[in-house]
Amino acid sequence: MAEILPCALVVAVCVLLLAGYPVALTLAGVSLLFAAGSAAAGLFDLSLLGALPERIFGVMSNDVLLAIPLFIFMGVMLERSRIAEDLLETMGRLFGALPGGLGLSVVIVGVLLAAAKGIVGATAVTMGLIALPTMLRHGYDKALAAGTIAATATLAQIFPPATVLVLLGDQLSNSYEAAQLAQGNFAPQTVSVADLFAGAVVPGFVLVFLYMLYLIAVAIIAPNKSPTMAADPLALHGAKLARRLAGALVAPIALILAVLGSILGGIATPTEAASVGAVGAILLAALRENAVGLLVPVMVRTAQIVSMIFLILIGATLFSLVFRGLGGDVMVEHVLTNLPGGVAGAMLTVMLALFVLGFVMDAFEIIFVVVPIVAPVLLKMPGVNPIWLGMMMAVNLQTSYMHPPLGPTLFYLRGVAPPEVTTRHIYLGIVPFVLIQLGMLVALWFLPGLATWLPHRLYGS
Repeated sequence: MAEILPCALVVAVCVLLLAGYPVALTLAGVSLLFAAGSAAAGLFDLSLLGALPERIFGVMSNDVLLAIPLFIFMGVMLERSRIAEDLLETMGRLFGALPGGLGLSVVIVGVLLAAAKGIVGATAVTMGLIALPTMLRHGYDKALAAGTIAATATLAQIFPPATVLVLLGDQLSNSYEAAQLAQGNFAPQTVSVADLFAGAVVPGFVLVFLYMLYLIAVAIIAPNKSPTMAADPLALHGAKLARRLAGALVAPIALILAVLGSILGGIATPTEAASVGAVGAILLAALRENAVGLLVPVMVRTAQIVSMIFLILIGATLFSLVFRGLGGDVMVEHVLTNLPGGVAGAMLTVMLALFVLGFVMDAFEIIFVVVPIVAPVLLKMPGVNPIWLGMMMAVNLQTSYMHPPLGPTLFYLRGVAPPEVTTRHIYLGIVPFVLIQLGMLVALWFLPGLATWLPHRLYGS
């Protein structure tokens, strides 16, 4: 019975999520029902729930998590100020004459939007509305165009200052400290959000390089799928093009570098840098249109997204309390430490579990629910570096975000795609990029230095 209850709790949550019930309410409601039923049977101590208010207060007063609403505000403001449209048009003129040039432009703009927004849904919708009709108008294959945009949008999952990385960094920090305390180390080392940001830079750019390499290969092998853009008699050249590039690129890139540079350079905390980014986004919007008129809708949208994230966090906190009260954490540790293959077997099992859960749970939910349970166990094992573990999880979650048939990015894109782009086109187009993602995960497995080299160079061991 001791092992059946936590398993039944997880199964019940997954079944209700598949049935379409709201995630936060499902996590909290099912947990309360199991707590009450188990307490009536004498298998759960209801006094454990007394820790819930303190945990919620700890979340709301967490300085690191204050970066979340600020980064989201920055991304929404940049989205509403139409900077993405100028970026895509300018980059398209720069690379359009090359085979596959428009596709390369979309990837480059997607990287900039990912670094500026940090939210997959916002990036997917923006790129779907702006870039997909442009690619189709210039003769791009429907599947290739849809796959390129969906894959590029998921870069917002891994490129700093991704919201996912902030939340994952906070959870891993707590897990790493708990793992060291459990091993008798009462002066534990720490891992921060800045460490995770630094760890994401190299894998992020490697993914971008692989995406672009694939698009170049398609342009060479099947040029009819990614034709060059027709010459525009009104196109800018020389000094005029340079001025247009400077006007479209300099300000957004300067903002991104200011935010990330201050974090990676140790000048500012993620929260402080996020406040700079929010103010910078307002100033960029003011250069283009009435920023005051944008403030209200941007703040409303920011409040909606932040409320959703923190409501899920509260539900996940209650789930975690009940799961631990039923002995689930002990069961998970016993299973992972006794798997064949040792550390490799445990890591492989967790990676497969995260990938499968990505079909029914959002990345935020997985970070709040699963990471606090499995990460302390893994981090107690020899040779498991917290930054490497964080990057393995981040890339895995990024892959599940766009994996057919239930990847959330595919539904975001389906919602804004023109009628001629069917669900089949999106699924077919994303498959090569999913394979690239899985290849990246394998590369990280065998080359952990991809994730740990830059943090080591910046901050030491």
